[in-house]
Amino acid sequence: MPSLLEALEQKYGNPSADSDSSTPDDDSAGISVAIFVPCKSPRAAVPALLVLNDCDIATAGERDALVAKCSNVEELDLAKNKLDQWTEVFGILEHMPRLKFVNLSFNSLSKPIEMSLDKRWEELRNLVLNSTYVNWDSVKKILEHLPSLEELHLSLNDYNNVELHKQEKAGCQCTENKNDNCDCLSNVDVKKHPLMRILHFTGNPVKNWTEVSKLGYAFPNLESLVLAECPIQSLDIKEEKTAEEGINKNYEKFCESELRPESPHDAFNSLKVLNLNSTNLSSWNDIERLAKFPALQCVRVQGCPLWEGNEYTEHERRQLLIARLPNVQTLNGGGVISADEREAAERAFIRYYMDKPESDRPERYFELVQKHGKLDPLVNVDLRPEKRVKITFTCGSNSEIRSVDIYRTVSDLKTRLEGFAGFPASKMRLFYVDQDLRDIQGPELMRFPSKQLFSYNIRPGDEIVIVCKLENKRRTHSESKITEKQERAMYNL
Repeated sequence: MPSLLEALEQKYGNPSADSDSSTPDDDSAGISVAIFVPCKSPRAAVPALLVLNDCDIATAGERDALVAKCSNVEELDLAKNKLDQWTEVFGILEHMPRLKFVNLSFNSLSKPIEMSLDKRWEELRNLVLNSTYVNWDSVKKILEHLPSLEELHLSLNDYNNVELHKQEKAGCQCTENKNDNCDCLSNVDVKKHPLMRILHFTGNPVKNWTEVSKLGYAFPNLESLVLAECPIQSLDIKEEKTAEEGINKNYEKFCESELRPESPHDAFNSLKVLNLNSTNLSSWNDIERLAKFPALQCVRVQGCPLWEGNEYTEHERRQLLIARLPNVQTLNGGGVISADEREAAERAFIRYYMDKPESDRPERYFELVQKHGKLDPLVNVDLRPEKRVKITFTCGSNSEIRSVDIYRTVSDLKTRLEGFAGFPASKMRLFYVDQDLRDIQGPELMRFPSKQLFSYNIRPGDEIVIVCKLENKRRTHSESKITEKQERAMYNL
């Protein structure tokens, strides 16, 4: 497997192989005209953005050559290589003092960091350790040497819990029943990293929000947290304590004073962006807990069990979310929620719960009633035409009132009127008479066989006149262009 230096030489060339070919030889002496073809020589230094992912790199290589080549590198991507020793990783990094971004994803770095580190990377802002299975002790050690780190990626590392604090058991604090099995903790140190702004924690099997809160205490100024595809079941810390009293006992004592997470948002006072896509949240109560995060502006909460039923349409779901999250400005990647959309959502929320028992109404319902007042139910206005209407059918001296399906076509109606008219549909002509416009425009010829009856705006009380086509009447070309008024006159209408 190649070293980093060998991968660099393969990609950018070996500067030692350069030769000076500008000195003329004996054969060319005295020639006054020469043709110069520039040749791109191998780079003595690599570019500021260095991408060497999936190159099977396992070691750093010769140190002096790395210094010569990599002193100006600012962004380093070594994802999907064969690095498995932290000594080699730091052997690479220590010769790149200007680093601002490092990606070590998909290298197997689960072994602990056993070496002592004297160097601090003051410029490094972004570190990606996805699917490296780096343990928490190593994470803490790395963070101590990255004082300016602002963005950290710890996704897909199989973390069931969070261990960014140091616990030391030093004597029982109990006043009674002292024994060797006491779980009292003292001398607990939570190392805080105030510059951290963005944390990606996708795909880790952490379930409890108490564990997630530890991230907030370690990074008190965190603004963006991605927890997508983590099987978080609830944001209710009290339920967790009741269900898993033994598991969380130590942490409760650790958080005995101001760090005790009584509410889900206690550790996230600066959080603006939260991604909870594909978690196991299944209750509207958790959505209402999100509303209490003091700085939260952007939320993603799709693919959760809360949406598995067909009780809500997509539009209703968005309205119910907007109404419950008064401070959130963008939802599930959409645009900024306008004032009109928020007001419409809040009014829809009131109407959604106004017919439900008071015990089923959330606290947010009463807040919105105070804001908008009690609303009248929306009138369900059906603007579709009636399916059947009663109209008068007249054929000669015969007249009859019938109920007719207005979604039938003119052709179908003619067929059904053959028995009443006494002649076949092929010889039948129909004229529609609007009861209100009878004296103004007279009957209207229903000349299109495929046209549905409702398109004539037929209403109860209107009339359809049935006439038989005139026998032995062969129209000339000029006669075929007679107006509808002239045609009605032909049939004495």
